[in-house]
Amino acid sequence: MLPAFVECLVLVGIHSYLGIHVIRRKVIFVDLSLAQIAALGTTVAFLFGLPPQSTGAYWFSLSFTILGAAIFSLSRFRSEKIPQEAIIGLVYALAAAVAILVVDKAPQGAEHIKEIMTGSILWVQWPTILQAAIIYALVGLFHFIFRKRFILISNNPEAAYARGWNVRFWDFLFYVTFGIVITHSVSTAGVLLVFVFLVVPGIATLMLTDKLWLQLVLGWVLGTLVSVIGLWISYQADLPSGPTVVTTYGAVLLLLSLVLYVIRASNRKRAFLHLLIGSVIVGGLILGFVAAGNHFHKTANADTHRSEIIDSEFSGRTPSFDLPDSSSGVPEDCQQFIDEFQQWDCIRLWIIQEPRKGLTLAVALLEQTEIPYLREEIYSVIVEVTGRDFGYRPFASDEENQAALWQLKQWIASH
Repeated sequence: MLPAFVECLVLVGIHSYLGIHVIRRKVIFVDLSLAQIAALGTTVAFLFGLPPQSTGAYWFSLSFTILGAAIFSLSRFRSEKIPQEAIIGLVYALAAAVAILVVDKAPQGAEHIKEIMTGSILWVQWPTILQAAIIYALVGLFHFIFRKRFILISNNPEAAYARGWNVRFWDFLFYVTFGIVITHSVSTAGVLLVFVFLVVPGIATLMLTDKLWLQLVLGWVLGTLVSVIGLWISYQADLPSGPTVVTTYGAVLLLLSLVLYVIRASNRKRAFLHLLIGSVIVGGLILGFVAAGNHFHKTANADTHRSEIIDSEFSGRTPSFDLPDSSSGVPEDCQQFIDEFQQWDCIRLWIIQEPRKGLTLAVALLEQTEIPYLREEIYSVIVEVTGRDFGYRPFASDEENQAALWQLKQWIASH
């Protein structure tokens, strides 16, 4: 958990700064679009058999991102009839659509889509964190050296044009450095978390102050606090880290907005009343959705059971409505299942019934499968059962995991 927290701090440091620029330029979705373009590059590399965390996939992703930076710098005009945000949105949609088409031809494509959206920050390693810190520090130094140009173009592009600056060239440099950060961030944190790290601190701090240095400080403090809370909730509730941190950011931003609404209201009693009415309405909607969901769930189950009974009458078999558990008998050979997820379901039953045999089978499947998210699920169960982290990385290559697998096998043999 400590490496994931440190990685979040590193991400907060550079993304809070870049997010302020993005908001002031009024191109809110450029980060999401560049992140999707970077993900498209990784997806194309995946189609050629390159693992998402490999060097080849990184260069694919970076190349695509630089191409996107060129498009965005060329799409900005001094007198524009079409807003640049519309072009950015179109590029995002095209990148997402092409990624889906590419994934459709790739093995385990659905797992890859999930990976690039949610990332694998929980499994980040110290060398990756160090590499990110160096890259982000160099980008930060570049922006510090040319801060006057970047800040003026973000705040007042007309003044930059009036001074005779080549705004399109500086836009290209901004988007390229931005893209370098995005490329590295998406590979570990995923598209969703990267977008939130960029936008939410900027939005929150802009609601509090107009001073750039204070926005940076408050953004770093907010990012650190939310990362701690989000990762803690993820750990305690056994939830995916990336989406949990994203949701925590949203909740904190909503809470901050409501607090500022009350504090800055001319009539605080009326503001409190509005909050109360809004809370009642939202609570009623939630209860309504829960009630409707339960009703339709029962109806769907009744229809399913009815059809199974009808089928059983014609086929001469006894219907079974429940999933098998450890008391209903475990298949002796889990390899009889062709699908690896079915093999894993079988192995989990063995872990419950005979932990040592189940762990041995789990390690064998861990070495066999090439699906990163299945590896992640298997290893999380192994860590939970053994109470130890052996340093296995679900998204790393087999060679990189040899030492961790050897330690794991030794532990099983000695217990």
